[in-house]
Amino acid sequence: MLLLDRLRRKPSTESAAPTTLIVGLGNPGREYAGSRHNIGWQVADRFVTGQGWRFSKKQNDALVAVGSIGPTRVMVAKPQTFMNLSGRAVQPLAKFYTVPLERMLVIYDDLDLPFGAIRLRMKGGAGGHNGMRSIIDRMGTDGFPRLRMGVGRPPGRMDAMAFLLRDFEPAEQAELPDILDRAVESVRTFITDGIAAAMNKHNIAANDTGSPGFGGNMGRG
Repeated sequence: MLLLDRLRRKPSTESAAPTTLIVGLGNPGREYAGSRHNIGWQVADRFVTGQGWRFSKKQNDALVAVGSIGPTRVMVAKPQTFMNLSGRAVQPLAKFYTVPLERMLVIYDDLDLPFGAIRLRMKGGAGGHNGMRSIIDRMGTDGFPRLRMGVGRPPGRMDAMAFLLRDFEPAEQAELPDILDRAVESVRTFITDGIAAAMNKHNIAANDTGSPGFGGNMGRG
């Protein structure tokens, strides 16, 4: 009888599976919705809509959508702080849901990648991105995966921040749905198979004709 009781109380594999946290970075406010700096939000929105989920609650300064893909519980978050305070939203969520570092993916814009390129990495520095710097500072580590979305570089001597806060050009907007779809597929691969598999599959497939952009020190927020 005691053995039977123990078997009945044994947690299932599904209930023991860690939560995966997907974070799309952006700035709140309608004026920023279509900007280059908000492409992380755009990927998060497209992923959530495609899954039939909704951003139905606010928690720790973030809009949150929750669902499952197979046995994996997935949380998608859009911080509602401004970009340079993103860590204030992300770190408490990761801590509350005990998300392992390798199961957290942060999606953000990158000036060092050409428009249309996507690049997954296992870990790394902020590369001049103030949203990522805030998350790294609050988490106390840069050892979590990220998906960098190429938005191109400002023309001529245009200020980097002014460029990032502009909407995409009409020709770029026409290409954007396909780019977002590729990013969404890379997020799904990350969720089901992990960061190494996602890198192997989607970094090769990325439409990246320029530098991988692993460096960069242009502050932006």
